[in-house]
Amino acid sequence: MWIAENWTDYEVLDCSQGEKLERWGDYILVRPDPQVIWNTGNSLPGWRNRNGHYHRSSKGGGEWEFFNLPEQWNIHYKTLTFNLKPFSFKHTGLFPEQAANWDWFSGLIKSSGRPVKVLNLFAYTGGATLAAAAAGAQVTHVDASKGMVAWAKENARSSGLEDAPVRWLVDDCVKFVEREIRRGNKYDAVIMDPPSYGRGPKGEIWKIEDCIHPFIRLCTNILSDNPLFFLVNSYTTGLAPAVLTYMIETEIGKNFGGTTESGEIGLPVTSSGLVLPCGASGRWRV
Repeated sequence: MWIAENWTDYEVLDCSQGEKLERWGDYILVRPDPQVIWNTGNSLPGWRNRNGHYHRSSKGGGEWEFFNLPEQWNIHYKTLTFNLKPFSFKHTGLFPEQAANWDWFSGLIKSSGRPVKVLNLFAYTGGATLAAAAAGAQVTHVDASKGMVAWAKENARSSGLEDAPVRWLVDDCVKFVEREIRRGNKYDAVIMDPPSYGRGPKGEIWKIEDCIHPFIRLCTNILSDNPLFFLVNSYTTGLAPAVLTYMIETEIGKNFGGTTESGEIGLPVTSSGLVLPCGASGRWRV
């Protein structure tokens, strides 16, 4: 398992009975997590003295309950600054477990000794984009949501990266890659964090079980002759890490050699010393 253990502004304090107790900077949040099927007794004071609690509805969705929580605040990871604001379906605008991947590819970029062009697909609020840019890469950031791209730009400004070589695009990721192939544009690295299910700006349907393997294959056509890395993230429980390895090795490894590995990503839990699983990642590097 790859563990995001270098945070100072974020921690999972405890997890019990389908929820996790988290510290985001100065604020304590309780959010649902369906993988937390155990009961630790919820004895920590934070469970009662929380600043925000997302209550999931038995009918689907849910709503926030706030206790002295600002509309927006920020936290830091190394040189990066992220603006947080609770919004629909329990999210805050950041997936802290992805720091394990940021550290991995940042090291590859810094040690490559050459200019690196990175394509970040389904790029959300830009955590991976900012990490790659801070490491010295030129980044193309693509997401179908105009609001998410605006949020990512806000994070870039807060991180002092507003002048970094980042191209911000609101677009359907598949359509964008198809156009880049026709234009002959190439990238040294691809990052993708696809949703389990989603729709593009023109109603394009994305279902990960049907679309992810063809999309990985499509993306091999925009890799440069000397690619550096390829990263696929999945929060879909039906896609085991071994599935990511098989797809990446079949489409990337067979053409470029290198090394493919996949595993769970996770966050350390302060109260127990254990690790909370938070999805899976497949990594290829030259």
